[in-house]
Amino acid sequence: MFIHLDLDCFFISAHRTIDKSLENIPAAVGGRSNLNIFSTKKEVRKISESSGAFVSTILTNEGEKSFKEYFVDESGRIRGIITTSSYEARAYGVKTAMSVNEALKLCPRLKMVSPNYPLYHELSQKLLKLLEHEIPLVEQFSIDEFFGDLRGYIEEEDVIPFAYNLKKKIEKELNLPISIGIAHSKYLSKLITEYAKPDGVKYVKKDQMTSFIKDIPIKEFPGIGPGYQSRLKGYGIKTLGDISNKKELFYSWKKPGIDLYNKVCGINDNVIALSKDKKSIGIGRTFDVVYDRNELKRRIIILSRYLCFLVKKANVNPLTYSIKIKYEYRIKSKNYINVNRIFNEEDFKFNMKKLFIQNDIHPTHGVVQLNLTVSNFSKPKEFTYDLFEYESDIKKRKLTNEIQKLRAKFGIDIIKSASELEEKNH
Repeated sequence: MFIHLDLDCFFISAHRTIDKSLENIPAAVGGRSNLNIFSTKKEVRKISESSGAFVSTILTNEGEKSFKEYFVDESGRIRGIITTSSYEARAYGVKTAMSVNEALKLCPRLKMVSPNYPLYHELSQKLLKLLEHEIPLVEQFSIDEFFGDLRGYIEEEDVIPFAYNLKKKIEKELNLPISIGIAHSKYLSKLITEYAKPDGVKYVKKDQMTSFIKDIPIKEFPGIGPGYQSRLKGYGIKTLGDISNKKELFYSWKKPGIDLYNKVCGINDNVIALSKDKKSIGIGRTFDVVYDRNELKRRIIILSRYLCFLVKKANVNPLTYSIKIKYEYRIKSKNYINVNRIFNEEDFKFNMKKLFIQNDIHPTHGVVQLNLTVSNFSKPKEFTYDLFEYESDIKKRKLTNEIQKLRAKFGIDIIKSASELEEKNH
């Protein structure tokens, strides 16, 4: 027996815990690419331990900014996209990923709220602790979604009262509405949650599941994206019932097909991930077109500093550094290097700046996005290089570690390199 919990309209619900004027009105949280990390202004920023769509790794509080301060740019244009909308707003057609400008045209009295990531992070962590106290095995799937394994803990006849009691406790302690789906397998419980919304509980028994999913469109099952949908429709597969009737076809597609078939049919889908080992760590920003290469190098150094902090916090040692540059006119450039060194901030910044210079293949074009990623995690004892390099890297690593301690305590911006401090004209 598995339970899936999904906080309803989480970002808006979070704001409603501290601002009652947002209740029962069309309201939405909008986001913009967090470009204030490139600013020279002092601001305290923290790191999120949660993940998921529209969740910033760098936690800043924009929540106290007015609509004009956050959503209107220097030229007077309304910027940003909808990250969460209330059910009152959804009644007007306001949807996630819609532009704020379009949402306001659909609902002129829509109350737009700027994001408060530290608040979302705090409430998410409080909910995780509450669930860990109530359920033996809990997996945090995203900042606002959780799985729980109830096998051997709650009897089938008690599962619905258990879910309602848990729901009431969450509402009482955190003042957050939540929807709960219950099924005999993990991903089916997530599917069922969509039929529990808003703010409800839904349980589908194992012997009723085949009939329940028979006519559900494939796009509603978690993990079937537009590309896979197109492929399935090419085989005449439009519903989850169609999938369950084509076992041989899916098993012929090897692991991807077998995994999807088993999830849809609730077969061997019973693993709760208690920890998630990351295979890569990245950071990136999208911004208005920048032509000045000195300004772009400055932004590379700033992104490198933030990524270095994330790497040290994760306690990993990456051996592969990657960069992706997106230009205007949808042109892209990407590349990577492999290193054989103990990770430290000085060398990392040097390498990322060098990667940018070498792969800036269209120097006359403006850049609209930069993404840096590290991967291929290893351990220092696995390296093979001469004694001088080893001693040098050890010294640099010690310095990096001391700097990260200060940043963890006083904010990521407490120590910057000189090349970051002067904003260039662009």
